[in-house]
Amino acid sequence: MPPYVSADDDLVLHGPRVLGFASPSRIGARFRLDTALVEELLLDHEARGWVSATSFAGSSGWSITEKGRTENERRLSIELDRAGAREVVTDAHADFLPLNRRFGIACTNWQIRPTRADPMAFNDHTDWAWDERVLRTLAALDKAFRGVCDRLAERLQRFDGYSDRYSAALAKVEAGQKRWVDAPDIDACHTVWIQFHEDLLATLGIPRGADT
Repeated sequence: MPPYVSADDDLVLHGPRVLGFASPSRIGARFRLDTALVEELLLDHEARGWVSATSFAGSSGWSITEKGRTENERRLSIELDRAGAREVVTDAHADFLPLNRRFGIACTNWQIRPTRADPMAFNDHTDWAWDERVLRTLAALDKAFRGVCDRLAERLQRFDGYSDRYSAALAKVEAGQKRWVDAPDIDACHTVWIQFHEDLLATLGIPRGADT
């Protein structure tokens, strides 16, 4: 059975939920939609109070509102039943949780390296062995993360791409471009991981922080 393909208007509502503060072009690129169509659908959603446009520090983008989050989850629940994928997504979420804990620890260790004087000392990345342990963990998670993503993408097309984006970021890290671990302005390992987690939570209607 081919994967379930989400409706364009559902994807455009879902985009600001998983991407955060997102431009129409970024939403379009993520879901392979024409930017003009995305802009039109965002305006429709804005009229219903589901998304809002804001500008900050010279950048503009769209965010989902609380009303929009409720509508988004309602639509995703219907989609799950139509695709017959609820059990698959629930099981994938359960398998993802231990991976997420390992990833969270790794990211914390990338940002913080405790010292005797300061247990919350900023990691200045001068300790090669410390950083190497973090990078080994990120690499070790790649295969398992791909397994979870691929199972979901086989049933719901919108989950396609997460594993490839993570692997691409990891390859850049391994080539020496360490900002691809967690830089917020690119598709870094951390960015992709957080977006995937948010996608899972939205799909199952689980509040963020309730599955830790």
